[in-house]
Amino acid sequence: MFTIPNWLIVVAGIGQIFTAMIYPYIRHQVFDWYNDVTKLKPLNQEIAKTYGRYIQGLNFSFGLIAIFLYNGLQQNTRLAFALTALIAAYWTGKVATQITYYPMYTIPKKWHFKIGSYFMNILFMLFATVFTGLVIQKLKFFFT
Repeated sequence: MFTIPNWLIVVAGIGQIFTAMIYPYIRHQVFDWYNDVTKLKPLNQEIAKTYGRYIQGLNFSFGLIAIFLYNGLQQNTRLAFALTALIAAYWTGKVATQITYYPMYTIPKKWHFKIGSYFMNILFMLFATVFTGLVIQKLKFFFT
């Protein structure tokens, strides 16, 4: 059986905080999100902004949890299982959504945006893999 090393959980945590910090730049510079949002009705503008903050807050919070509570995430407890399953589902859903629904050909053609999109997708896959691995580690414990 494999074990996800603590350092990899911390790296995933740092990456999640990075995604939270870079999120406003990506929305503004890459997707011109703020101009698109202004075309919505005022209530829908606020809903879109609120969901954007939820995403940013979750990414940041998951990062803090991974950095400071990595030992707790490694424990074979129901709480650790539930939390790692939540984070794994969040990032696995993000990767699936990215592949299925987001047309990456609409990324602006500037080289740093193209490289950045590949880098971000690799990060998302790393997060999904690390936390899914933690869930799998715990499944053996709970079902043996």
